[in-house]
Amino acid sequence: MSTEAAARNRFLEEYRQIRYAEGRGSDDPEYYRALPFLDISGRNSAMWQMRAATFRYFEKHILSHLESAAARPLEIMDLGAGNGWLSYRLALRRHRVSAVDIFLDSRDGLAAVRHYPVRFATIGAEFDHLPFPSSSFDMAIFNSSIHYSTDYQATLTEALRCLRPGGRLVILDSPIYRKRSHGEQMAAERHLEFEKRHGFRSDAVRSIEFLDEPRMSELADTLDLRWTVYRPWYGWHWHLRPVKAWIHRRRPPSRFWIFVGQMG
Repeated sequence: MSTEAAARNRFLEEYRQIRYAEGRGSDDPEYYRALPFLDISGRNSAMWQMRAATFRYFEKHILSHLESAAARPLEIMDLGAGNGWLSYRLALRRHRVSAVDIFLDSRDGLAAVRHYPVRFATIGAEFDHLPFPSSSFDMAIFNSSIHYSTDYQATLTEALRCLRPGGRLVILDSPIYRKRSHGEQMAAERHLEFEKRHGFRSDAVRSIEFLDEPRMSELADTLDLRWTVYRPWYGWHWHLRPVKAWIHRRRPPSRFWIFVGQMG
């Protein structure tokens, strides 16, 4: 086994341990079918409440307009699909969805899609090596997943290859910081917390783990992308987090904006 493959397998095993410890997944099919609007397990309700707010915003302000313009079902890649909840929601809207992930776990990975009453394609593949012909899709969505990339330029280049002219690249629920140093500080804190709680740092694969404003501008210039940025409202508690961080002299917290990219 190559060093790269060994690191990948170690990452997946550590990822599985963390997700299970966080209470992800269920033996009840209704758990999956209720997402993101309700976490019937009660173990990650605050997170799913935020995911639901993002999804509703995406439906209303982005997806519905693209549906009206196309006047047909869209071909969509759900990249880093996890348990497939987003693919399921898109399939309910009659879109043709391909759920892509390297995590094939039966509770929190692609094998969990067996719980959904609507079928859609599932593909075990890496971000940077997508098994699709060029110009095959109308939309590529990274739903809480782009930050697992090890090279944003390579990952986005591959996704853009698969998009048709006029296609959209959408980034949902990934943390973004004003300064790169703030994201680096967050990542260091996160690895220390993993080591304390789980006994390992979860860094076998050097994922980037965050977005930052300078990097997004660099990617736009390099890839000839136009970003449209949307800022969902998550309530006053979330809105005031930067003020509380400043008062307590902590690093600025992440924000969760939606980025929609279009070529040229």
